[in-house]
Amino acid sequence: MSEAERLLRRAGHHQKTSRRVPQHMISAFIAVAVLLVAAILLLAVRRRAERDIAISARSARITGSMPVASTGAPDAPSTLAAAEAVGAAMIQAGYSVETVQDVLGDIARVNNLPESEVLVFPNALLVSARGSGQHRTGAVTSADGQLLFSQINEVQQTVDAARTGVLDPRSTIERIARIRDMTPTYGRVVRVVGYGFLSAALSVLLGASWTGVWLAAALGLLTGAALMLSERLPQRYGALITVSIAFLVALVVFLLLRAGWGSGILAALLAPLVVLLPGALLTTAVLELSTGHMISGAGRAAAGAMQLVLLSAGIVTAGAVVGVPDFDFSEHPEMLGQVAPWIAVAVYGVAISVHRCAPPRIVPWILLVLYVAYAAQVLADLVLGGVLSAFVGALCVTPVTALVARQPSGPAALVSFTPAFWLLVPGALGLVGVADVLGGDAAASASLVATVSTMVAIALGVLAGSSLSNRMRRPAL
Repeated sequence: MSEAERLLRRAGHHQKTSRRVPQHMISAFIAVAVLLVAAILLLAVRRRAERDIAISARSARITGSMPVASTGAPDAPSTLAAAEAVGAAMIQAGYSVETVQDVLGDIARVNNLPESEVLVFPNALLVSARGSGQHRTGAVTSADGQLLFSQINEVQQTVDAARTGVLDPRSTIERIARIRDMTPTYGRVVRVVGYGFLSAALSVLLGASWTGVWLAAALGLLTGAALMLSERLPQRYGALITVSIAFLVALVVFLLLRAGWGSGILAALLAPLVVLLPGALLTTAVLELSTGHMISGAGRAAAGAMQLVLLSAGIVTAGAVVGVPDFDFSEHPEMLGQVAPWIAVAVYGVAISVHRCAPPRIVPWILLVLYVAYAAQVLADLVLGGVLSAFVGALCVTPVTALVARQPSGPAALVSFTPAFWLLVPGALGLVGVADVLGGDAAASASLVATVSTMVAIALGVLAGSSLSNRMRRPAL
């Protein structure tokens, strides 16, 4: 190559770079504006914030409910039953072991059983209600399936009431039973449509073309329908359902790639599967391991790794069937520009709220948390890079969810934290790495190392941010 050609190439590269800089600056300006608006809103509603969990606890009262009697002998059997009901609901909602232990300890103390002990696992718990010469021990496992956002919100109010004595054990058990029998806010068809919009919005954030967005929406409808059907099946079929969904989604995308639809549709492979990725599970595992809960942390890590293996097995099998020996997940063309992702965040927030049946009154708060998470990640990515941006995003989101939960109409911290966590799409890196390993890619170790680094960064961000949220007794996990 001649020196002139080199100079021309350098000039062309400089022109492309100069054209890219304003685009990144636009995204940075939007991120700064979003964070400023969010700060102003949080300051404006500060006066309406609850100083403690008393108001949330009072809202959990039901007809005929009674507070804990300030005098009289403790009732170990009833307290044990209440602790089992609350603990099982919290485990099913996705709270960490440490949070469940703190809550059940408070319930025991407020019911005059301060010597009680609690042992919590990711899917079960042991409770020993002891005090004043009484001793009752019980074990319970959590129910199958996930709680909806509306149910998690009610569980948090019940937790606040039970740990402060606003509800006695009998009233607590009755309210948990009512929560489990709650009718979903939206019907199955509406929830499936919501999942389609969720998938389309995530594909925009992953850098899809318009064709890829429409394809992601269609595959999201298919995945959402499959998930609705799986809710009626026993849990033992969960592995088959996960592999089947991943196989069908990957099969369609690979066939269209072979047909020449272009790399802009590649995001449609990951977008419908994001909710199935065990990012939150793996991050909670790292969080628990770092805080000394080795058994629960190791169990969650093993379960998350198995979920990644199942998803990756479906993708690799589809690639083998249609003859796609190698595929690159790393392309993010950002074909729709720098403004489209900010619109996609709003679409995603409404869609995930519909799919997981969040009460309409809390949707604006969920959108606020989502925009803070995305804006913080965008700015941190420009300055620090991918892994550290995940840390900054988690660090900013965790206290914001606690501040939002202090509002009279705000959701539980876990409700607003979960969509924000999925927005970061941390599990996608793990899916890529495991798929590369199963496909025989020697360079897969780099993806796996990036996954572990991201999980640790998010866990540390949550842990650091929890210093504020836990002080307000509103943990995000």
